[in-house]
Amino acid sequence: MDVLYGLHPVEEALRAGVRQIDHVSVAREREARRDPRLDAVLELCRQAKVRISTEPRDQLTKHAKTDQHQGVVAFLKERKFLALEDLLEAEPVNGSGNFFFLALDGVEDPHNLGALLRSADGAGIDGVVLPERRSAPLTGTVAKSAAGASEHARIAKVTNMTRALEAMKKRNVWVVGLDERGTPDYTDFDFNQNICLVLGSEGAGLHDLVKKTCDHLLRIPMAGSVSSLNVSVAGAVVMYEAMRQRRGEAPKQAPRKVEKPRKGLGS
Repeated sequence: MDVLYGLHPVEEALRAGVRQIDHVSVAREREARRDPRLDAVLELCRQAKVRISTEPRDQLTKHAKTDQHQGVVAFLKERKFLALEDLLEAEPVNGSGNFFFLALDGVEDPHNLGALLRSADGAGIDGVVLPERRSAPLTGTVAKSAAGASEHARIAKVTNMTRALEAMKKRNVWVVGLDERGTPDYTDFDFNQNICLVLGSEGAGLHDLVKKTCDHLLRIPMAGSVSSLNVSVAGAVVMYEAMRQRRGEAPKQAPRKVEKPRKGLGS
């Protein structure tokens, strides 16, 4: 049984109602003192008719495999993932009228996966595509890094990423990869169309077949000594540029500096 830990992730799971929660365990030491945030979580449990138990804090640490659980651990029933067709047959939810999907080609660090799911939620992504293999599982660490956004994300798992991207292309979705050797720059690309943004694994980047499947390869220009950003940071940068374009927002110009007239000699 999967576990989810931390006040905010557990609260978001209860609010989302996507995952079936078997029960929630609270640290006996924490329940003994008044805590408004914990009280709010417990009230959500009662409303959802989720069983509440108390255990020593050390026992919760064993369940969560970390002491960063804030005194609350939820025990989850197995998550049911969507199929790719479920994403493609739904209506776009980001307000632009066009789909915007995120495909992760081998992101194996749970902190990166969690951060990407959090950014995807903030940027209005319609769905996330993950491979069944070569991907970090959706553990409590992912949920904690996502600050609860993993419980709201519409996630499809596919057996073959290349075939999934080809299926998207047949449905008029442009497949756009991020690569340090790509062209054009991400700010020069028009995101006002059906898009699937593909991000590669940490270090290795996109797999060769996935890279060949992409319609476009974009780059993030780098002005410093390193050639690329961390995958979760790079993904956030591009997703928010796409969101800005889809909102029809022009870049804000800095106000012009008005210089005061100088008094010259003899004035």
